[in-house]
Amino acid sequence: MSHDSTAAPEAAARKLSGRRRKEIVAVLLFSGGPIFESSIPLSVFGIDRQDAGVPRYRLLVCAGEEGPLRTTGGLELTAPQGLEAISRAGTVVVPAWRSITSPPPEEALDALRRAHEEGARIVGLCTGAFVLAAAGLLDGRPATTHWMYAPTLAKRYPSVHVDPRELFVDDGDVLTSAGTAAGIDLCLHIVRTDHGNEAAGALARRLVVPPRRSGGQERYLDRSLPEEIGADPLAEVVAWALEHLHEQFDVETLAARAYMSRRTFDRRFRSLTGSAPLQWLITQRVLQAQRLLETSDYSVDEVAGRCGFRSPVALRGHFRRQLGSSPAAYRAAYRARRPQGERRPDPDPAGAARPLPPSDPPAALPAETAVPFQTRRTPTPMPAGAAGVPGQRSAP
Repeated sequence: MSHDSTAAPEAAARKLSGRRRKEIVAVLLFSGGPIFESSIPLSVFGIDRQDAGVPRYRLLVCAGEEGPLRTTGGLELTAPQGLEAISRAGTVVVPAWRSITSPPPEEALDALRRAHEEGARIVGLCTGAFVLAAAGLLDGRPATTHWMYAPTLAKRYPSVHVDPRELFVDDGDVLTSAGTAAGIDLCLHIVRTDHGNEAAGALARRLVVPPRRSGGQERYLDRSLPEEIGADPLAEVVAWALEHLHEQFDVETLAARAYMSRRTFDRRFRSLTGSAPLQWLITQRVLQAQRLLETSDYSVDEVAGRCGFRSPVALRGHFRRQLGSSPAAYRAAYRARRPQGERRPDPDPAGAARPLPPSDPPAALPAETAVPFQTRRTPTPMPAGAAGVPGQRSAP
């Protein structure tokens, strides 16, 4: 669900300690980190673009551990600064972490904690969120990361409110982003916060990227099960749900198949996937609707029925909330960018949710159908009577 940024509570303003400077940005690099994510804050904050109207930051590139630092493609980097340089920064960026299963160095975690205590803004791009979580900086806060790693983040750090739908989450003094390109979105947001829309727009033009992207990660989500679910008994229930999305069933049905009470099922499901089961089910139905709109000539009413929605009205409401477009507009935008005469194979006539050949990401939707992207989000559970999922009291 999306919420206007004004609805989220403002983080308490905290003053920087005397030795820290707002214009200084420290980027914390580790060995094994992907070079693309690592290069994003270096490019945004490390290049002088004052001629284009972009205020200058002072960049400190810091090694989070002993070097040399090896990165993608076998390259070796030597950072000019160490952890001690973080003590001067008003913003500290962790662009990536090499492994979501291994703990970061304790010295780096201590440096991040001290920086936060002294008023610095802490930023985690993509898997950098795992470093922030390990430092305890995301406890009780909303956060995001790449959708593929969100279930692991939620399971390993249950006190973090992980929302895999967002491109980035700004919680005031701690910010996180989804994967790769979403790191650019968050860095632009930081420039916009510090220096206004004009500066962020000028920087976006230099980078040849949109100043703001609408929507979230929903359109990129994969139907496959998170890796850590595979060996869990709940995996069979989740797999059954994915194969029967065309049928009308509710979360109580899934709980019964798992031989659990609804409360126990909700808790176990959230710990494994990072999402409430009702919201997960709605998201999967919307994803299936996307595939049918892309690969078939079914009417919107037929698509609704084949995705388990009780009515086309329910499909339209959830589709617009998740993707910022009506189903009809989404189909039109998708077809407009496909080569003329190219047809994708229709899905199984029975409507079963079978894996389909991968498709390109959908084209940008018409401006009049897009929902403005909100940059400050807090995950809100779907109310128990959410419309559109069979078995819920308020379903149309």
